[in-house]
Amino acid sequence: MERSAEEQLIDAFYTSFQQGDWKGMLTVYHPDIFFYDPVFGNLEGPRVAAMWEMLLSSAKGLDLQFGRTSTSEGYGSCYWTATYLFSSTGRKVVNKGKALFKFSDGKIIEHQDDFSLWEWSAQALGWRGLLFGWTSVLRNKVREKARTNLEKFISRKSTSHP
Repeated sequence: MERSAEEQLIDAFYTSFQQGDWKGMLTVYHPDIFFYDPVFGNLEGPRVAAMWEMLLSSAKGLDLQFGRTSTSEGYGSCYWTATYLFSSTGRKVVNKGKALFKFSDGKIIEHQDDFSLWEWSAQALGWRGLLFGWTSVLRNKVREKARTNLEKFISRKSTSHP
């Protein structure tokens, strides 16, 4: 059975992800990309690109698997499992999620990753994440730290590349 153009976009995105190729991932995104996940919250355009560059340039032991891709009428979804070492703690994380996509002009214009932040924080942060990962306090702290790291990454890039 032939894969739809949208399924091919999803496959290209995750194949590039598996290879640690953030530039390849960006080729399937619309310039006006909107991204959401429980860690970073809402990101748009260049911040989405910077997030993937930051994450993949520091990824250790990354293994990404994906499947059960489906598309219909301009929308799509895919299940994924990312296994890696969380850089702040060195702890192994096996994060399972579902991605939702919206397509426009032959590209992905919206990408939302859905996963349990509690399960992620228990693996990434240990007992603190297990005990407090379900609370808004820890969720907000995780998001604030991720956004701060992203802004520092963007700032370093802009000062090192005239």
